[in-house]
Amino acid sequence: MVEAALGRLDLEQKAGLLSGQDMWSLPALPAIGLGAVVMSDGPIGVRGRRWSADDPSLALPSPTALAATWDPQLARRAGQLLAQEARRKGVHVLLAPTVNLHRSPLGGRHFEAYSEDPLLTGAIGTGYVRGVQDGGVGVTVKHFVGNEAETDRFTVDNRIGERALRELYLAPFEAIVRGARPWGVMAAYNAVNGVTMTEHTELVNGVLRGEWGFDGVVVSDWLAARSTAGAIRGGLDVAMPGPHSVYGAALAAAVRAGEVPEDLVADAARRVLRLAARVGLLAGAPAAVAPADRPAQVDGRALAREIAARGCVLLRNAVREDAPVLPLEPAAVRGGIALIGAAAREPRILGGGSAQVFPDRVVSLLDALGEALPAGVPLGYALGADPSEELAPAAGGFTLRAVARAADGRELGSEALPSGQVQWFGEMPDGIDHDEVHTVEVCGTFTPAVGGAHRFGTRGTGAFTLAVAGEVLYDGLQFDPHSDPFEAFFGTPTERGTVRLAAGVPVPVSLRFAPPKDVDLPIQAIGCSLVHGEPERDGEELIAEAVAAARAAHTAVVVVGTTERVESEGFDRADLHLPGRQDELVARVAAANPRTVVIVNSGAPVELPWREDVAAILLCWFPGQEGGHALADVLLGDVEPGGRLPTTWPALLSDAPVTEVTPRDGVLAYEEGVRIGYRAWQRAGAPAPAYAFGHGLGYTSWAYESLTARPADSAEELASVAVRVRNVGRRAGREVVQLYLDRADGRVLVGFGSVSAAPGEAAEVVIGVPRQAVAMWHPPTSTWRLPPTPAPLTCGQLTLSLP
Repeated sequence: MVEAALGRLDLEQKAGLLSGQDMWSLPALPAIGLGAVVMSDGPIGVRGRRWSADDPSLALPSPTALAATWDPQLARRAGQLLAQEARRKGVHVLLAPTVNLHRSPLGGRHFEAYSEDPLLTGAIGTGYVRGVQDGGVGVTVKHFVGNEAETDRFTVDNRIGERALRELYLAPFEAIVRGARPWGVMAAYNAVNGVTMTEHTELVNGVLRGEWGFDGVVVSDWLAARSTAGAIRGGLDVAMPGPHSVYGAALAAAVRAGEVPEDLVADAARRVLRLAARVGLLAGAPAAVAPADRPAQVDGRALAREIAARGCVLLRNAVREDAPVLPLEPAAVRGGIALIGAAAREPRILGGGSAQVFPDRVVSLLDALGEALPAGVPLGYALGADPSEELAPAAGGFTLRAVARAADGRELGSEALPSGQVQWFGEMPDGIDHDEVHTVEVCGTFTPAVGGAHRFGTRGTGAFTLAVAGEVLYDGLQFDPHSDPFEAFFGTPTERGTVRLAAGVPVPVSLRFAPPKDVDLPIQAIGCSLVHGEPERDGEELIAEAVAAARAAHTAVVVVGTTERVESEGFDRADLHLPGRQDELVARVAAANPRTVVIVNSGAPVELPWREDVAAILLCWFPGQEGGHALADVLLGDVEPGGRLPTTWPALLSDAPVTEVTPRDGVLAYEEGVRIGYRAWQRAGAPAPAYAFGHGLGYTSWAYESLTARPADSAEELASVAVRVRNVGRRAGREVVQLYLDRADGRVLVGFGSVSAAPGEAAEVVIGVPRQAVAMWHPPTSTWRLPPTPAPLTCGQLTLSLP
């Protein structure tokens, strides 16, 4: 059917298929039975065509949390759930997963990728892709290739050596293409070795399609395609978004001018039709997965809670009074728990940028612990320190609506807003024509929970008039220059004034926004935010309150974390410090209570200068909408923290092997070669990290009893290894068994698996050792070669020599 449909298309129709008809979809062609393919951002939820809180989405934990489970099957279940969500929202292709590596902890989008290790990244990514496609929904594995940082991402030329490119940065894509047969790959913004990725014929046509046999669609990152002839010759099938792109009419004209062979257009159109057939949008062509063969419906909230708990990494668990501090025993904490930190009440559940979705609820640890603790166990709360260094979209206490009006004042349409944020991209609310919009007013009421001088402000690019309780706080323009067009569009939250308000007394609020008309945007988009902050309190007073609460309680639980200005898409991090006075807060609380537990709510590494002074440290990453319940499960011992670090955490930024993410004269040189992550920490004279790759404690202990070789199960494997472990603790638990090869150039992960066992019980896991994980790329011959001499395998304290 694909060939028959292709044969019925003329040049203009084929070229038109390769350009978005709008922000998120490709054009339909009813004459050949072709429906419109709808794409949507991920990777932790399915946004749908509308980037709006009016259309809520399930929010799973961050990719770092998923990778911390070291469980490809759990990743597959996550993918199946996201396919379920995609179908609910009318989405056919998910713009995920992100499988770029954690080259540097400063990478601003670190939270959206899985790991510093290519084998772990490839395994989790393969599980995720299989799960999404199990449900008949496509993926676009991204960002192919070399998008490990955000600074100047549209223009940077990443210079990557051939061996590092093959062994590290291409390796996860190769594993997923070979192991999951994805239906799409997304070409990155950046260039690699002088050629922009949307035109990189050597890597796209030569490696991706030629060597690996990829038969899916290559779609550009949004606004990445720059050249009509260069892109089609370089292997790019689809230029997004539309309707204004380098394809469509421009591509047809290039063919007619003799600049592009028509067969390249036909090849790309064929791949788009194949994708449409796979997702069930081409009449007469069976979908790749029939509805009857899709996985059964699953409880999204339950799975989100399970992933969040399984991804928690217990870094430290000291003994106090002859027992580990965690899990908390309700009988032992009758003296009460002091819960401290802004993120305990208002957690950061996801990273910013294209990973952002709007869930229908967010469960905080404060609420979850209040529900889970037995009656009679006191639970107090103190803010301690506010990590936010800027105002946030208006939320608690606000009842808001966005109203769009034409130039004559006529109302075009409106929608309810659960926050002060308006984000209309491509798809406008019902009844609203983008070209008719003259102003958008965010209006409603605010009922303060506390009295005092409340702070209000604006975010966006355009003209603003802000009024609160009848007082005009700002009437003027706001423009935020930024090299990244998306960051420039969203703008920076800017405080415009304060209004003294009484607790419990509602007041009217209004933010009138006029989008700029003299800016030629490549997409239809309207965005602005009413931002707000509660009355500022003295920082010393807040910390003193927390210290007093900790001193009076049996156990203190402090939740610290990053903010959207620290970790988000569009910019890289300047340092690894926790924002605000959070480090001081932890140090002073720990001095007041020896049973201080710290939960770190960040998507990527942060410095923990107090790590030896607290009783326990638990990483929850960005835990998704059910994170509060998951943390309560882990703290109280209902669930074991099953996570292991997917990336190394340095003690200090200066210790990290790679700290350069800013291009020089447009070039970012990957001078470290293959020495990133734990591979670099092995170098002579390197400082010890705070916590190593693969580290993670549980609530029981394990003994490694045997490591034995078995015949390989396939030609792709060098060997198969059986590992026998025994649970020597007093609780049931799960162990992640990690297998490393001690090559002459360093120790590398070559396999892993997991076992569960009751106290005293032994369990065995068989781990295949892929040839590709052992082999090294030989640039002079452009081939893979196994190490010239046998290298030993290590697992725990056990060692095995392979022939």
